[in-house]
Amino acid sequence: MLGDWFDPTAGSDDLLAESHRQDASADALLVGRRTFTDFRGFWRDREPDRTGVTDHLDDVAKHVVSATLTDPDRTGTTVLAGDLVTEVRALKAAPGRDIVCTNDTSDAPGAVVRDQFGPRVGRATYLLGRSVRQRPPDATGTRTNRTVPARRARRAAAARPPAPPVSRVAPMSDLSLDQLRQRVAGVLPGVRADLEDLVRIPSVSADPARADDVRRSAAAVAALLEAAGLDTRVVSADGGAPAVIASRPAPDGAPTVLLYAHHDVQPEGDHGDWATPPFEPTEADSPAGPRLFGRGAADDKAGIAAHLGAIRALGDDLGVGVTVFVEGEEEVGSETLPALLAAYHDDLAADVIVIADSTNWDIGVPALTTSLRGLVRVDVEVRTLTHAVHSGMWGGLVPDALITLARLVATLHDDAGDVAVAGLHAGPAADVDYPEDRLRAESGVAPGVELIGTGSAVARLWTKPALSITGLDAPKVDGASNTLVPAARAKISMRIAPGDTAESALAALRAHLEAHVPWGAQLTVTLVDTGEPTQIDATGPVYDAARSAFADAWDGTPPVDMGVGGSIPFIAEFLEAFPRAAVLVTGVEDPDTRAHGANEGLHLAEFERVLLAETLLLARLAAEARG
Repeated sequence: MLGDWFDPTAGSDDLLAESHRQDASADALLVGRRTFTDFRGFWRDREPDRTGVTDHLDDVAKHVVSATLTDPDRTGTTVLAGDLVTEVRALKAAPGRDIVCTNDTSDAPGAVVRDQFGPRVGRATYLLGRSVRQRPPDATGTRTNRTVPARRARRAAAARPPAPPVSRVAPMSDLSLDQLRQRVAGVLPGVRADLEDLVRIPSVSADPARADDVRRSAAAVAALLEAAGLDTRVVSADGGAPAVIASRPAPDGAPTVLLYAHHDVQPEGDHGDWATPPFEPTEADSPAGPRLFGRGAADDKAGIAAHLGAIRALGDDLGVGVTVFVEGEEEVGSETLPALLAAYHDDLAADVIVIADSTNWDIGVPALTTSLRGLVRVDVEVRTLTHAVHSGMWGGLVPDALITLARLVATLHDDAGDVAVAGLHAGPAADVDYPEDRLRAESGVAPGVELIGTGSAVARLWTKPALSITGLDAPKVDGASNTLVPAARAKISMRIAPGDTAESALAALRAHLEAHVPWGAQLTVTLVDTGEPTQIDATGPVYDAARSAFADAWDGTPPVDMGVGGSIPFIAEFLEAFPRAAVLVTGVEDPDTRAHGANEGLHLAEFERVLLAETLLLARLAAEARG
């Protein structure tokens, strides 16, 4: 495979050391499916005066994932690139198949990449799962192709004399921080291109009409991981959305690391609220630097890209086993995750679990998430009438449902803004300063609005309960008649502190609502979903390795052990399923990522640091295993 020798961080001499001399009678050269975008970005960075060629490649082969470079005499260069549309679509529709190409300098059809800096013009013919071999010209001088099975082409390629050795970087034990930085920089353009392709798939798990897109997203993720050399399959359980499991076994004595992310995304909402199309990844400036905007660009397709990039950067020097688990229904509560963990427990068992679905403390300041609040969501309905009646005829005597619901909801907080539900747990928070001016800027709270609750800012956000009304069923203002509303409904979202349980918190909330419903109104409380809070003991050698990796990736800035006010309920599922594993909760987000909202954006410089940190972590876990 091309990926076996192509090192995008190598010098030009190393880059051209592999010199498969191709001519019209050569057997097909089978090339890997992952390095074209890496090569394209590397070539642009390394040879800025030749951007005309890379721009052309961008135009005609944007989604191609393979390429090879041949220049045995250093007199010219032939670039083999893929076909424009048809074969690429076929490849995406049939992941796992080979792209088979021949280099033909005759007039055979194929994708033409015109060489602007050498005398040769490269022509490449691509067939899905078939190879092409040139027949000698017949009596009329006409040259024709004949197809042979790809299996025979592989045998022919294997029978060739070995290619000249390619100088590689030092083995893992001798890799320096600078060498790993170079590797990450080399794979970054390709990783970003793959991320953009994933963002273009509207894999909204909450929308049944987009179920095919969720399946397409899973297939695309599987193809990327398979191309990275992992044994890959798409799985599901109990009729749930497709997930991807990809693995590479550990060397003897080395640990296995489970890398988690999810490929489903939140609904994009009103497109008018976005500055750019939500499913067309767009780079644009932000106050903190360039971002890649698009739904899922951060949450959590960037998590997939970070795992993929670390595996690519380490390549054959990956000294640990890896299992990549990419879920497809995290944004709708991971309903079938317990069934997946049970059905594939042995496949997912690991010594270390890295969950890339959280946030960093700030731009330039990394974090390890060590606590998350849990979640209890209920729908609350109050009814005061069997049917609507005239507000003039009956108002002042019969309570309407909206006033009743408003009075009930108002009892959920005290005058200071603390949650007034008795029996909920609250705990101490880390000693981390969160200045009010920064908090206001990052949260978007309107000028003049007071902050609610008591205690430190991080305690109110991380280790105390919070309660919000996130939905309301009532007549619209426009067109509302003079009628007493008979029933009204609200969705209550309650975040519960680490140390509490969803069962206990639900019972406390239900008891409060029943005790405070006014005027004897009929009350119905319907459970929507729950998620357990998480508290992680982030001590030990794995966490030491992670902190060291993060500090190096952020140029000496150590990570903050932080809580997160949001919920990732499946973390508790992983802790229960794999109690001996060290669980690291990392992330690609920052306080202004705007995940779940309009204009979600991935900070590009931070993403490169995330990719480097994970690469360093895997390298150091391997080094520690070797002693």
